[in-house]
Amino acid sequence: MDSSPASLPNAFRARPRVRVLLPQPLPGLGAGALDYLSDISLPPGTFVRAPLRNRILTGVVWDGEPESAEMLDEAKVKPIAGVIEAPPLPDVVRRFVDWVAGYTMATPGAVLRMVMSAPDALDPPPNRRLWRWTQIAGLKPSPARARIAGLLADGRAMTAQDLALEAATSPSVVRGLAEAGALLPVDVAQEIDPPRIDPGQAGPRLSPDQATGSADLVARLGAGFSVTHLAGVTGSGKTEVYFEAIAASLARGGQVLVLLPEIALSAQWFQRFEERFGAPPTLWHSEVTARKRRESWRAVARGVAQVVVGARSALFLPFPDLRLIVVDEEHDGSFKQEDGVSYHARDMAVVRARLGGVPIVLASATPSLETDVNVRSGRYRRVDLPDRHGGAAMPTVEVIDLRLDPPPRGKFISPSLAAATRRALEAGEQAMLFINRRGYAPLTLCRKCGHRFQCPNCTAWLVEHRQRRRLVCHHCGVTAPIPKDCPSCHAEDSLAPCGPGVERMMEEATALFPEARAAMIASDVIAGPSAAAELIGRMERREIDLLIGTQMIAKGFHFPHLTLVGVIDADLGLSGGDLRAGERTWQLLHQVSGRAGRAEKPGLVLLQTSQPSHPVIAALAAGDGARFLAAEAAEREAMAMPPFGRLAALIVSSPDAQAAEAVARSLGRLAPRNKDLAILGPVPAPLALLRGRHRHRLLIKAAKTAPLQTILREWLERLPPHRGPAIRIAVDVDPYSFL
Repeated sequence: MDSSPASLPNAFRARPRVRVLLPQPLPGLGAGALDYLSDISLPPGTFVRAPLRNRILTGVVWDGEPESAEMLDEAKVKPIAGVIEAPPLPDVVRRFVDWVAGYTMATPGAVLRMVMSAPDALDPPPNRRLWRWTQIAGLKPSPARARIAGLLADGRAMTAQDLALEAATSPSVVRGLAEAGALLPVDVAQEIDPPRIDPGQAGPRLSPDQATGSADLVARLGAGFSVTHLAGVTGSGKTEVYFEAIAASLARGGQVLVLLPEIALSAQWFQRFEERFGAPPTLWHSEVTARKRRESWRAVARGVAQVVVGARSALFLPFPDLRLIVVDEEHDGSFKQEDGVSYHARDMAVVRARLGGVPIVLASATPSLETDVNVRSGRYRRVDLPDRHGGAAMPTVEVIDLRLDPPPRGKFISPSLAAATRRALEAGEQAMLFINRRGYAPLTLCRKCGHRFQCPNCTAWLVEHRQRRRLVCHHCGVTAPIPKDCPSCHAEDSLAPCGPGVERMMEEATALFPEARAAMIASDVIAGPSAAAELIGRMERREIDLLIGTQMIAKGFHFPHLTLVGVIDADLGLSGGDLRAGERTWQLLHQVSGRAGRAEKPGLVLLQTSQPSHPVIAALAAGDGARFLAAEAAEREAMAMPPFGRLAALIVSSPDAQAAEAVARSLGRLAPRNKDLAILGPVPAPLALLRGRHRHRLLIKAAKTAPLQTILREWLERLPPHRGPAIRIAVDVDPYSFL
């Protein structure tokens, strides 16, 4: 009997199948594309509608052969529900999705969801009303009407706004012609293209070092994959150097991606970009409206968005022709995504560049140890700008030993810092005080009974925000009013703030310098990019004499008249046993110090510390970052810690403390035995309660060459199905936070 498919009855003949990846974190390690029936050939990358349970979802036809048997009963495989007319998801983006999923141990669907982050972007563009000219009798002529008729003489159609603008007339003239019947409405689905960027515009005059650096970056274009660390002291003009690479890349065609750590604080960067290129870039970050995100996503997918500037999520946009990637301030911790798919945008940007065969520039005056080690080993190249632009000198850094020069009782500004600030203000210069703590005080307690205000959902103290008159948890966001009496012993007026926050420093500084025009910058008081731009503008116009702020003030601002920076507590980030505590503190304080003396007047930085001999403080005072990085690298290498070894964290969490502990202990008992591994834990995480979930952590330390993901995957597969209240096991490969 002939059993070939052609000889079978139609009811038993197999229909063509395709693999479709849905943007859903489907359960099961490595859960990927599903099989669907299709009557037509659909190439990989095609966007389709596909059923899943009782819903119709948008997915992507994925690469590879269907996994179902050749003669599968069609009743068990559902047909796709429709094909979407849209540019296909590029091959390099699909490979990037698979790579990120494999490395981070997330499901491919969860990574694809980051790519398809504008859900309505695949819908047809909305209709726009255009107007077309038609000749009518009896129309009274006028110069404005004649200009409009000339614009539309070739049968083209334009919006009313564009007609009025190009004809140099008022909108009322256009409305009058429409009411008279001389303009006929035409509704068309029209894409919104971003403004065209002109790479041919002349940029500012570059210094010899800048010109050499930009020529080096330009030489990398079109030469395949490469990684270049654009180094240089703060104020050396790294931005202008990579702007030249952007201009050269655009002149050759294609797209450019620039990742910035803090879009809300980048008003000066955007101003410089528009001055250089004559138009703004396409923006991508959480503050962009849903309509603008939709337009930007489509513009990227169609290849008409020339330069995209965004936060870490912009890395997952569907670029069809990406030619250059720039990661500015590559050391910044905000490039690490902690929730959902856990990834580091800098590292994944390097992968995206490698998959696309394009150059990537990592810019920073304070490189991460990973980048510095890669440069030293020859994997990355380095372009260095050793001097500040325009001949400005680096600031003098001095240490104030708080053991010898303490502040007055109950205060936090030492006499030496107060005197230096007063001298700067009296000279008509601007000063900045830095403390990396939001709110008024990190802890509030009762002087009578010792009661401390703790978050009910987290292992954390509630932070007093006096301006808002609230106690706030900085981890889960829970708030409560500041009570008048102690809730434990009911003593009146017994609550005392402990330690300084930025609001408390503002209070102390305005009392010390009542004539100074003071302002505060912190994420709690800067509500989005417009508020940040307004404050930056006030600093530039010298409407602010004294700026008090958190780490937000370390983000590359250029204030020519700022000559003094005072760091209230230089030791703040050095405790806690965090692997990267010293590195992060050095980066942050070096960046903060770099705000001083960026023009003709010399800068002075004063570091208040109780540990003047600490390696980080000593490196800052000596201006010897290279020596600090070398010492840090030697210490990490001796311990086989990243970047000389590998780490991964498994976090087991549940609303039920016993359930979380039981699953964590089960994981511990199943831990692999391997000479290249060390398993630490399970133990309660430092934040043992976070957002109402109890957390236990296992930390895996592995040799650099160990197949870490394979080991983790096989380990988790051995864990029996766990029953209990909402157990979650989060995997963080290359963790940056150890809370």
